[in-house]
Amino acid sequence: MFEELNPWWIGEKDKDLKELENLKYFVYPKWVDKISLSPFSLNFIIGLRRVGKTIGIKLLIEKILKKIKNPFSIFYFSCDILESYRDLLEIIEEYKKIKEKKEIKTSFIFLDEITLLDDWWRAIKFAIDRHWFDKDVLVLSGSSSLLIKQHLETFGGRMGKGKTIEVYPLNFSKYYSLFFKEFFQRKGKEVFENYLETGGFLAVLNEKLTEYEYVSIIKADIKKIERSTDIARDVIRSIFLKAPNAFSYHSIAKDSGLSVNTIREYIEIFKNMFLLAEISYKGLDGKIYSRKEKKFVVRDPFLARALSLWTKTDLKKDFLYEWIVQEHLLRKFGEIYYFKNSYEIDCIARDLKIEVKAGKPHRKYPKGVRILEEEEIPKFLIEISK
Repeated sequence: MFEELNPWWIGEKDKDLKELENLKYFVYPKWVDKISLSPFSLNFIIGLRRVGKTIGIKLLIEKILKKIKNPFSIFYFSCDILESYRDLLEIIEEYKKIKEKKEIKTSFIFLDEITLLDDWWRAIKFAIDRHWFDKDVLVLSGSSSLLIKQHLETFGGRMGKGKTIEVYPLNFSKYYSLFFKEFFQRKGKEVFENYLETGGFLAVLNEKLTEYEYVSIIKADIKKIERSTDIARDVIRSIFLKAPNAFSYHSIAKDSGLSVNTIREYIEIFKNMFLLAEISYKGLDGKIYSRKEKKFVVRDPFLARALSLWTKTDLKKDFLYEWIVQEHLLRKFGEIYYFKNSYEIDCIARDLKIEVKAGKPHRKYPKGVRILEEEEIPKFLIEISK
């Protein structure tokens, strides 16, 4: 089994990298270069499912192979086939024996989709505490920030030189670069229309992933953490029906007949799965009012289409455009807010104040508020991503 997952041990090329050669669309994931390769390092790579974490890891492995003498120094394992953390510990012990037999001083260990495994952190902590990895580099990937972040304190000073890296679908700027080097208004509009369909998922663009398949992935992940897919669907449906307005957890609870605590729990799950982002209210006084109604952002157009399909709700351009602009600003600045009084500002990010309009604005806005109309969005997204 190890040889199948580590074909470089027997002088063969990885199957994922072979498939990569036949893909029409590809963008090198620059986050790969941020991973610490200095021993000891415990790196965490987190992000949406099917966003390219595995192929990024395989590209890094290919890069390391060119610099080392012994291919057994690199160990890759996909944890989605394991049942418990004890199974993971056995896998680690087996590789440890190989490492000792081959007299390897420093190894690069990649454990993919580790958060799908219950209590995964127990095996890692056990091995680190016994100094099994003192001269090694570990790269752990997962699809839930919650299942990693809630254990970061457990690792405390055990990460060494490691980093935590979040991986997202392509932003529009990188997406556009797949088709053209320079921005042209007419081409920008055409590419943006395509982006609305495929989002930033290369797997969708390469016709390797559909909305139906992604709904199945989301449902499987929700079941994995022993939560109800019916409740999850109802909460998402309520968000779609209320978008793009700001609203409270109480209003969703009232619509769905669920408790406020249940709503809060499921929204937190969606945020940690990188499906949703939450935007708080910022007053004219500059203060953030966390108890006021929130806006919720679905973090990619393809995700929005998949969730719309699952919940049987309409996906309207007005809130889809707003979500796209909000997500791009969120990635750029790390935090964004909204304002609403006699008028509304969809996005406040540092000195920027943006109101997104799918059609022509019907009122005047205060000085300093930029009205972003439909035809302006593609160029704005590229400019903001520089």
